[in-house]
Amino acid sequence: MTAKGRILFDGERLRACLFNAEAPKLIVTFRQRVTPDGAFSESRPVQRFVKKNYAHLHLQARCNDWYINQETDAFEARLREIVAPYRRVVGTGFSMGGYGVLRFSKALGLQHAILISPQFSIAPEVVPRDRRYRDSAVGFDAALGDVARRAKRGMKGVILADPFRPLDIYNARLIQEAFPKLALCRLGCGGHPATRVLGESGGFGRVQGLLLRGQVDPSEIIGLHRAGRRESATYWRHLAETAEARGRAALAQAARGQQAAREAAAAKT
Repeated sequence: MTAKGRILFDGERLRACLFNAEAPKLIVTFRQRVTPDGAFSESRPVQRFVKKNYAHLHLQARCNDWYINQETDAFEARLREIVAPYRRVVGTGFSMGGYGVLRFSKALGLQHAILISPQFSIAPEVVPRDRRYRDSAVGFDAALGDVARRAKRGMKGVILADPFRPLDIYNARLIQEAFPKLALCRLGCGGHPATRVLGESGGFGRVQGLLLRGQVDPSEIIGLHRAGRRESATYWRHLAETAEARGRAALAQAARGQQAAREAAAAKT
């Protein structure tokens, strides 16, 4: 038991903590990749959902093993038991956490999800073009971690990804093959994760609110991103980096100027 929630799976490598358990609906969140790894963090409820009479199930991996280890089968079985009483189950996760949403989507019975720059896999034979997480892939069980075999194909929602991050789009396309009802939502120069601009502008809470409505509209998310990017130092930095990589020196210089102005304004507040 924690001060605010109940630990319902307490393994050496995986943990599940439930808040507001008596509510009729449930949101599930997964911890993303952290540096350094090796320890669980304190679980906290998503107040936006708890206040709307949702239970909140927070799932963690102690290490950056992408939830694939000797406890995965027992963890998955426990998740099926935990979610059984709830009439509506939604989920969200960033990067490694987004992979967790996909991997356990069937066990959780997820109906809607918002996935932020998620991975389809880290197994070299599955994503040969993506070498970013090869350190975590050592010992990764590709069969146990196979998302496609465990896909809840009827799960609706969106994949948020920066179109200027080719590997994130590469993974998004693979995910869409396994989850045909997930729409790809391109947030240009959002970075990895793709919601950094939304986070700076206060728009990510409104994105979460779409899960409460049960209508996750990609055009609405793109509109929030566009509304926030003008005053976002992150957006201008990513735009400058993209322009530099493509040899567009004038655009890169202008974007660097906008970035500096936003950073200076932020330093004064």
